[in-house]
Amino acid sequence: MSTTNSATAAWLTQEAFDRLKAELDHLSGPGRADIVQKIEAARQEGDLKENGGYHAAKEEQGKIEARIRQLTALLRDAHVGEAPADDGIVEPGMLVVAKIAGDEETFLLGSREIAGDSDLDVFSEKSPLGSAIVGHKEGDKLSYTAPNGKDITVEIISATPYVG
Repeated sequence: MSTTNSATAAWLTQEAFDRLKAELDHLSGPGRADIVQKIEAARQEGDLKENGGYHAAKEEQGKIEARIRQLTALLRDAHVGEAPADDGIVEPGMLVVAKIAGDEETFLLGSREIAGDSDLDVFSEKSPLGSAIVGHKEGDKLSYTAPNGKDITVEIISATPYVG
């Protein structure tokens, strides 16, 4: 397990780390072997310029290789640990309920990878909203400047550790 506290590190639960490591292992091994077989089978079909199966397999290979690079970097730099303390203070790994510009929203602060297949909204702690609310607690009211230049008001309603 690789952990670091650098500014670029994503916080991951042990479960998320294990799930992503299993995905990486599959893509790096059987996933790569499968796509190589698909490419070879399509190559046998003849003229590569007009071979849709070949081009589709090569595109799939590119996506697999990109995902392998993404997972490798994420896992190499990840900060793996326990869920944050249930103290109402906003930090990565927290499920946050906040009133943003008057609308109540619920989202996870951290990496999209922590949420897995859920349809939960996720904001990075490095995003304008994320960096504005980190360290604040339930009841705090603040504002931040959005990328479009508008000031957005935020009220933290609750912050609890995310349990995926």
